[in-house]
Amino acid sequence: MTVRELSTIGFRLSLTIEQVEDGSYMATSPALTGLLVLADSIEEVIQLAPDVAKSLIEAMQDKGIQPPIHSQKLRFPVDVEVLVV
Repeated sequence: MTVRELSTIGFRLSLTIEQVEDGSYMATSPALTGLLVLADSIEEVIQLAPDVAKSLIEAMQDKGIQPPIHSQKLRFPVDVEVLVV
């Protein structure tokens, strides 16, 4: 299997997803303080989380704050976990 580098740098970010009282879902990340995603379904939380995380990381960097996560070059094959419900 050939390993190829992607032209992008990414972050691996774990999420903790909980169902809140009103039935919606909330995601936070133990690695990225301040990340909060609210949505009507788990699928929507997972879909929204990367953009929310990216915006948070960019806002931190704009303020001169180094995010507490490390970037890495993405390489093929990329290991990805998916949630099957």
